[in-house]
Amino acid sequence: MRGILLSSCLLFSCLAYSTTPTLEIAHHPYWLKLGHYNQPFFSMYESEVDSSEFFFSEVGKTDPHAELLATIAAFKSDDDNQAKCRFPARYNWLKEHFFTNWPALSCPEIETWQQLINPKGMTLVFPTAFMNDPSSMFGHTLLRIDAKDQTRSRELIAFAVNFAAEPDVTDNAALYALKGIIGQYPGKFTLMPYYRKVREYNDLESRDIWEYKLSLSDQEIQRVLLHLWEMQWATFDYFFVDENCSYQLLALLQLARDNLSLTAPFSSHAIPSDTVAALKQHGLLQPPRYRAASGTKLINYESQLTEQQVYLARLLRDGVALDELSLAPEQAVPVLEMAYEWLNYQYYDQGLARDAIAPRLTKLLHQRSQFHVVSPFKPAPKPRVSPDNGHGSSRVGVIFNDYEHTASRFGLTYRVAYHDLLDNPGGFIPGAQISFFDLEVNQDSNENLHLERLLLIDAMSLAPDNGLFNSWSWNVRAGFDRQPTQTKREGRLFLQGGYGKSFGDASHLQSYLLGSSVVQSGDLIDSVSFGLGSEAGVIWQVTDSQKLALSGQAFWLMNEPSVDYQLTFSAHWQIALAQNWGLRSSAIYQDWQRSEQQFKLQLFHYF
Repeated sequence: MRGILLSSCLLFSCLAYSTTPTLEIAHHPYWLKLGHYNQPFFSMYESEVDSSEFFFSEVGKTDPHAELLATIAAFKSDDDNQAKCRFPARYNWLKEHFFTNWPALSCPEIETWQQLINPKGMTLVFPTAFMNDPSSMFGHTLLRIDAKDQTRSRELIAFAVNFAAEPDVTDNAALYALKGIIGQYPGKFTLMPYYRKVREYNDLESRDIWEYKLSLSDQEIQRVLLHLWEMQWATFDYFFVDENCSYQLLALLQLARDNLSLTAPFSSHAIPSDTVAALKQHGLLQPPRYRAASGTKLINYESQLTEQQVYLARLLRDGVALDELSLAPEQAVPVLEMAYEWLNYQYYDQGLARDAIAPRLTKLLHQRSQFHVVSPFKPAPKPRVSPDNGHGSSRVGVIFNDYEHTASRFGLTYRVAYHDLLDNPGGFIPGAQISFFDLEVNQDSNENLHLERLLLIDAMSLAPDNGLFNSWSWNVRAGFDRQPTQTKREGRLFLQGGYGKSFGDASHLQSYLLGSSVVQSGDLIDSVSFGLGSEAGVIWQVTDSQKLALSGQAFWLMNEPSVDYQLTFSAHWQIALAQNWGLRSSAIYQDWQRSEQQFKLQLFHYF
């Protein structure tokens, strides 16, 4: 009864300030964005914020109207401005649109904070994918707050806005991935110097970085920053797939304008490259700038040196004195610069001891400083396609299957995310594949649909091994598919993984050889089957729009009584018809319970 009376009093008081009913204000899209409210189909409103400190009302998480009434009440009784200064974005929006006679916001702490960051612009930062971290396998996004007096050389000391999970440091990699998928980690916004993130992504993880200036006015930047201030009291359940870094940055940026809706298309999953493309579609992105990773710089340096110069750089990297090499100045400069970049890369990549490496790096820098000439190296070339111009991460397609022993069939395919080695490579890192929930459904001879394939995950990382990097390659596949038997195609469940080496250039011609193992069961075998073997392949980027891949797998089955081997050979050719269209033809030979040849023709649309 007391709650009803309080709500009635608040409602009457609100109407004294505004001619707009509070229920209408509570359902205004901008108020819902301020509270991070969503309303799934046939469901109640619920905020994505999971910390009670973010709400004035005890039921504010699920009731935007109750939260509005409680917010207005808190602002009205706020003699010391504590409530207003906790939620300045709420206060300013309500004052601007509905309660125009409220006093102007006065918060010395916020003013001091804004003087410190000195905002003039914002830049969206996109570090490319990092295959060795489940939370970064699709890339990452963060914001940089650009200061009024900022130049290119001072960008590193700007502030960065990052949203990330706060994992338990005692969790192993498998538990980390599982908890991240099911939302068992808290996620928070943090503000930090930009150079820390550049060092993490460019140096520690050797990830290229793309920087997109945002087309926002001063007033729109102020709106975003005031809501960022409110995020101090907000904690979210972090999900790798949907409520992740990129999704929450969109939720923050859409506060810039009343009519800007960015998160709606990403209710099921939010892939960072897709969110970048969404910002571009709304006209918010300016042309990007490219910041090459340490590994990219090293490859670029090597491409401009002779084999002899690379050999000399290796000697300097390993501690040989420059005097022992008897180099002329024009020879010493490129070799010294290469040696420094190489040793610096190894320091971060291998986690070498700082006490041992820092003096050697300093010595190389000192020796380079003795030659007063500009660097002979050209900067690393910018990739032809930026991430915002890559294909969409989801994919649908129509298939024609021609089997040797069964009737030809038509089918449909759908992939939730993200990219495979035959897809158009523009905007994606070369030699990396991550496919989640890759589904194929075929029509049988009776015109009934049946499941042909469901890959829960199909990931592959082909990092070339060469004179610069001692890299390892790996793959993992898990799901359901069908194999030929004497009478029909039978289903199996399988888990397969491999580890080995790849060689060549992932952007042009690359080969790989992996030691592999497989565990499988299903209708075509009596029990669980274990296999050991190998997988090898060649991938050739024939032209910018055409790609050819040849691969083979051979397994020795250790506990299969009828057939003790399993073979698969395949050839695939894909043509990129447009940014989001592709045509793929495949020839496949399988030999296990029965040998069979198959031809597939697939037309894909990416979105």
